[in-house]
Amino acid sequence: MLFQRVKPLDQILATAEKKSLKRQLGALQLTLMGVGAIIGTGIFVLTAEAGQKAGPGMMVAFVIAAVVCALAALAYAELASMIPVAGSAYTYTYGVMGEPIAWIVGWALVLEYAIAAGTVAVGWSGYMNGLLMHTDLFGLVQPGALALPEALRVGPYEGGAFNLLAFGISLVIALLLLVGTSKSAKVNAILVAIKIVALTAFIVIAVPAAKSPNFHPFTPNGWGSPLGGIGVLGAAASIFFAYVGFDAVSTAAEETKNPNRNIPIGLIGSLAICTVFYLLVGYGAVGSVGSQPMLGADGQALQPGTLAMAAACEGSNALVCSKEPLAHVLRMLGFPSIGNLVGLAAVLALPSVILVMIFGQTRIFFTMSRDGLLPGSLSKLHPRFNTPHVLTMITGVAVSLFAALFPVGKLAAITNSGTLFAFIMVSIGVMVLRVRDPLRPRPFRTPMVWVICPLAVAGCLMLFLNLGVWTLELFFGWAVIGIAVYLLYGRKRSHLANGTEAD
Repeated sequence: MLFQRVKPLDQILATAEKKSLKRQLGALQLTLMGVGAIIGTGIFVLTAEAGQKAGPGMMVAFVIAAVVCALAALAYAELASMIPVAGSAYTYTYGVMGEPIAWIVGWALVLEYAIAAGTVAVGWSGYMNGLLMHTDLFGLVQPGALALPEALRVGPYEGGAFNLLAFGISLVIALLLLVGTSKSAKVNAILVAIKIVALTAFIVIAVPAAKSPNFHPFTPNGWGSPLGGIGVLGAAASIFFAYVGFDAVSTAAEETKNPNRNIPIGLIGSLAICTVFYLLVGYGAVGSVGSQPMLGADGQALQPGTLAMAAACEGSNALVCSKEPLAHVLRMLGFPSIGNLVGLAAVLALPSVILVMIFGQTRIFFTMSRDGLLPGSLSKLHPRFNTPHVLTMITGVAVSLFAALFPVGKLAAITNSGTLFAFIMVSIGVMVLRVRDPLRPRPFRTPMVWVICPLAVAGCLMLFLNLGVWTLELFFGWAVIGIAVYLLYGRKRSHLANGTEAD
């Protein structure tokens, strides 16, 4: 399958020009888009999940995930600056390793973007439900009077029935995206500012409250083992989601002014900003209230997102049990009002992450449709808003259903599986293209490519194998379905197959 139907890079650029999206995003907007995509459920919600898997050792997990992402970001920046069109890793793979591999990557990106949007929606609902439980609406009602019934707060994996708020917010964001990229980007810039202020407030209060005993034992579950999903490496595989999103910048390449300059700035700049915030927030959360895991009858840490974990957490104030950990920490430290404000900030700002993820998913499907691998009707643009409205609504409905039924941890793990696979393919693609087309202009060159890219592949593979058996089974099952779809539909209808390019 490797190197079959490789689409020449010049043809990719020419195809994009025939049915192109309007270029309207600059470097600042791209960086804000990256920050908006990265800072979200990962730090606002998955801090508790990482604590359950690694205890205070989640601090190391943050560093491991950041290093792996930084390596992958350098590879992404080179290809994004060379191929400034929509489609992210799918487009890059098409131009380097061929159509079959590109299809598998594009299919895997559904797990990265659509499932990620659902993950963030569930995280948002956790903060919204917490806010409804704690607010008195400026004295107008009793605290808790506005809370939804338990059955409508979480999905069936956590003892509920249907996560109503996660379902609703996903549909609202999809409708916003129908209006257009420019309006969405302006809203996103405001919401990014709210998130930065909220995290800064948390850092100012929680970091000085850190106490040495809260860091002991530092690794209660050890380092973990492949397929185990627990320990420091298991936490790193989960908290990796906290950094997912920087590559969403590359999906907007076709709508970017001067992409050869602005894409690398957006990718690397957003990742650097977010890494600093994450380390400070993680230190403050662990050091101020502790993050020791909940144990089962056998003395082993319980898997997050299970009925057993939900039962163990009933009535507990432990950080690892909270669905709104940052607000929860501030309330435990004696700052309930500020905790509620941080919760409100999350409620206002997390939708920006859903927005970017759904945006990225629709642009990838748009590109695959434009290549003939999906029905052409999906890439039709709205006559008024000039957006792929059919794809946007299909994606919005799917995301809403994922969010309503699955817990945040399982959705995050599924997202990470697709993301890590795409990162591996991009890193390999950079090396392949350096050998096959060394003279092609590269506005951004990955430094020490024969060190950086192999390390990126190794790091992504390490995290991939620590996602747990359930997640990997689902990933490979999804891949098998994707291969079947390609063989039955895309292979015969591909524009590249029916054009002048040889099979």
